[in-house]
Amino acid sequence: MDTTPHARLTSLFSQLGLPADGPSIRQFIHDHRPLDPKVPLYEAPWWNDSQSELLRRAIDEDADWAEDVDHLDALLRHTDAEAASEQNR
Repeated sequence: MDTTPHARLTSLFSQLGLPADGPSIRQFIHDHRPLDPKVPLYEAPWWNDSQSELLRRAIDEDADWAEDVDHLDALLRHTDAEAASEQNR
């Protein structure tokens, strides 16, 4: 079983219609970070309307994957330097 931090995001990425394997998730995070702290995750410019709605509703309704949405949000707000520092811990 994959116990990496990205393993718990596979279901969320599948729900978003995105590739949900570990390398694809890591690449997505790398390509889209850092997200401006003033922008809610669901308003990030790379989501389509249905993805944005899914993310917004997950948080508003405290859906089953709300914790995963929060985790993705946190990962996207880290800078590459912060992420490298965490990986070295």
